[in-house]
Amino acid sequence: MAEKSFDMIVIGAGPGGYVAAIRGAQLGLKVACIEREHLGGICLNWGCIPTKAMLRSSEVFHLMHRAKEFGLSADNINYDLDAVVKRSRGVAKQLSGGIGHLFKKNKVETIMGEARLSGKGKVTVKTDKGEEVLSSKNIVVATGARARNLPGLEADGARVWSYKHALVPPHMPKKLLVIGSGAIGIEFASFFNTLGADTTVVEVMDRVLPVEDAEISAFAKKAFVKQGMKIMEKSMVKQLDRGKDKVTAQIEQNGKVEKVDFDTVISAVGIVGNVEGLGLEEMGIKIDRTHVVTDAFCRTGVDGVYAIGDIAGAPWLAHKASHEGVMVAELIKGLHAHPVKPESIAGCTYCHPQVASVGHTEAQAKELGFDVKVGKFPFVGNGKAIALGEPEGMIKTVFDAKTGELLGAHMVGAEVTELIQGYVVGRQLETTEEDLMNTVFPHPTLSEMMHEAVLDAYGRAIHF
Repeated sequence: MAEKSFDMIVIGAGPGGYVAAIRGAQLGLKVACIEREHLGGICLNWGCIPTKAMLRSSEVFHLMHRAKEFGLSADNINYDLDAVVKRSRGVAKQLSGGIGHLFKKNKVETIMGEARLSGKGKVTVKTDKGEEVLSSKNIVVATGARARNLPGLEADGARVWSYKHALVPPHMPKKLLVIGSGAIGIEFASFFNTLGADTTVVEVMDRVLPVEDAEISAFAKKAFVKQGMKIMEKSMVKQLDRGKDKVTAQIEQNGKVEKVDFDTVISAVGIVGNVEGLGLEEMGIKIDRTHVVTDAFCRTGVDGVYAIGDIAGAPWLAHKASHEGVMVAELIKGLHAHPVKPESIAGCTYCHPQVASVGHTEAQAKELGFDVKVGKFPFVGNGKAIALGEPEGMIKTVFDAKTGELLGAHMVGAEVTELIQGYVVGRQLETTEEDLMNTVFPHPTLSEMMHEAVLDAYGRAIHF
């Protein structure tokens, strides 16, 4: 078989890879994208999208139980877990199919198979028809990551689940243990707890959602506990003893080990990069703790080889991967590309209540030596939040007292995953507190709280 030559080869069709491929094709490059499993990667098929579809179902279920508050009536409220899952899988399938359409539209050649770097500018692909060799001066590795399995806590799909198992659950948990309170863990805890599972969350750090600002974490924890969750911080699951219909977890807290029975366990203890079998180290590419080491422009140090998305390290977010894909495609084309700044990328967690943030926490800003001004505004002071029946939440802003630079913004409450983008744009445009205070926010909206949180940092809040 004759060797095929391309201007750019992308390995992996997740939110980093497929975007890189499409942007490269838009710029006139001849592009091939190799994918071993699903177009859209984990995000579209087993991550961001199907989880949000399931969480939407639990949100509606929660609101149905509140019908009386809104002057409505709803009787015999129930759910069909199989139907919830079927809707979620349908949403994922629709979007995954859309990637195939976009590839055809942009003339990206799709190759289904397993790829490895087999020499300078060479990629060997194992397909169901055999092996073929592709060549390009520019290779983009976008193979993503997978769930971390800790010894003794490995998922088995029966009683101990990974995120994949939790998206197609074989049964509805009655008594659920979630190990890890990052975005993945707390979203599944929120979903199953809302549907009635007796839910315990174990977190090894000193607080849930440990990457968030301490005040936001504390507010979220209070809400979770109010919803019936048991939160165990500074705790560790030492061992899982598996039975036919139960799992006995040995949980260590304050130096004492307690044995607790659960019928289901979800392990959400982080991710590891998909670096195996790609020929990376043979090419001289450096790998550190399962992630490829890159510079600000996603260059690996080996000429013509780039790494983007989860495989290139934190933050492990789809939108970060997509922007790196665009940047690398433009770099390959010879355009002036801007590196992605991790501190300007928003993080969003779709639990109930939602959590969102961008930039430095108050503690981080102080550790970096900034003299800070901090503003806060509660949802209960906002007319739209009260009208929506969502008065629980807060918005927090952190400014540099000397320059007025917005160092960070942190939110917990209804729809904050949509609101956070206002502050993201503000940071991108290097907006100061004066710009934000002089901006007219529409009324009645939740976004007015963003204005008030800025005003509060400078002692000018009106409505609280």
